[in-house]
Amino acid sequence: MSRAVVATAFGGPEVLSLIDAEPGSPGPGQLLLEVRAAGVNASDWKSYTGAYGTDPSSLPMRLGHEAAGVVLGVGPDVEGISPGDEVIAYRAAGAYAERIVIRAAAAVHKPPILGWEKAGGLLLTGVTAMHTVVATKVGPGDTVLVHGAAGGVGSMVVQIARARGARVIGTASIANHEYLLDVGATPVAYGPGLEARVRAAAHGRPVNVAIDTVGTNEALDCSVAVVADRQRIATIAGFAHGAGLHILLLGNGPGADPGTEIRRAAKQKLVDLVVAGKLNVRVGATYPLADVAKAHRAGLDGHVDGKMVLLP
Repeated sequence: MSRAVVATAFGGPEVLSLIDAEPGSPGPGQLLLEVRAAGVNASDWKSYTGAYGTDPSSLPMRLGHEAAGVVLGVGPDVEGISPGDEVIAYRAAGAYAERIVIRAAAAVHKPPILGWEKAGGLLLTGVTAMHTVVATKVGPGDTVLVHGAAGGVGSMVVQIARARGARVIGTASIANHEYLLDVGATPVAYGPGLEARVRAAAHGRPVNVAIDTVGTNEALDCSVAVVADRQRIATIAGFAHGAGLHILLLGNGPGADPGTEIRRAAKQKLVDLVVAGKLNVRVGATYPLADVAKAHRAGLDGHVDGKMVLLP
């Protein structure tokens, strides 16, 4: 018997529970996956806390979008993946489970160098980060300002930009400055005087690109102050203010470019960067599937630095 996490009502983590949920057999173009790790993301708790609405017809609600695991079975019309293969998948609806059926097109092979915990947390933040870097045309010689550089998406942006030959300045709390130095960014603290600190960190060179992962007015106003070309400024969070500033809006927000093709192509590129030693997933905490409510409380309270991962 397989188990899965569901939200039985709208509210806080107390509405989460484990149920028996047999996934069934894979159909055409599908895989049956034994989940070894599932990434935890803010979108997961937003789905049942009311941030995305409270339509009762969506209950009970399965959770999770990314997983890593072992293929148990393949349906018709699947090529290049066989039972026993280790894969990473996104989007993998209902990933908070012991077994799920997913689209084969969502999966890429997991390299042996990548452990289960890191594999489970790679793709959702990774494809978002890749979208921002590609959309702003980050390349060799650029100086890139990353807001929220120590966060899940931000730390990926830093590493991908560095792999593309750019220099990176990253905003973060002082507690995370050592981590930013480790991944190759020049850290600056956010707060009053941010623009002056960014200019000082640039050492007289122009800042060519700004990528915002936090959505604050401070981050966006600083970005337009230091970057001349607003088509090389992007946000994945500050959609209302960003629209007024005429910068790139990326992701799932109102008026944003979803970057479907970029994100689809990003999955294998991310794995290749991991294999090349240019990209690492910062895992902050792991939890057994039965402790999903505890994991979500930690995420809502902001008590974990790095990716949280469930281990079924």
